[in-house]
Amino acid sequence: MSTYEIRALGPDTWDAFAALAEKHNGVWGGCFCTYFHPPRAVVHPEVEPGRPYKELLVREGQAHAALVFDGDVAVGWAEYGPPSELVRIYHRKEVETEGYTPPDYRITCLFVDRDYRRKGVGAAAVHGALDLIAAAGGGVVETYPKDNQGKRVSASFLHNGTRNMFEKIGFDYVHSKGKDSTVMRKKVRAKRGSAGG
Repeated sequence: MSTYEIRALGPDTWDAFAALAEKHNGVWGGCFCTYFHPPRAVVHPEVEPGRPYKELLVREGQAHAALVFDGDVAVGWAEYGPPSELVRIYHRKEVETEGYTPPDYRITCLFVDRDYRRKGVGAAAVHGALDLIAAAGGGVVETYPKDNQGKRVSASFLHNGTRNMFEKIGFDYVHSKGKDSTVMRKKVRAKRGSAGG
């Protein structure tokens, strides 16, 4: 993990992000990690789906991710943002139960280059996202990993990592949702000198 560098997704890192996505045919059917954002057809019907929509959101500051770099090449990311930015989640009714308090941030998607899987990139991405959240003032972070109960699962089914990985990073299990998925939370302290610290 120490050989990786974390950089925030932004206009200056867009090309590296796009290159990683393109290497994998746009990621999960060409979504370019846009599924959890507001529906494009509603908010930006004039923009093409996939890459053009994601690039617009990045340039507008409406899409955040911690990018993991190996040298000058992006090899993974953790998408994060406030609920207003990541409005879509799977099994919403099972997440937003009675008395539900929305988190300050969500981590909704992890992606790792096929050549770097099982090399700590996913965990590095989550740590990077938490550091960026801390620098922005911290808060409650919610995520929805798979509870694979120690079984080996294809990376193509792990768009949000595993419960075990998030537990090692300090997330607490809240409850299950859907098939084999969970709701987990962690309180992140603001970094000294940050927007909230």
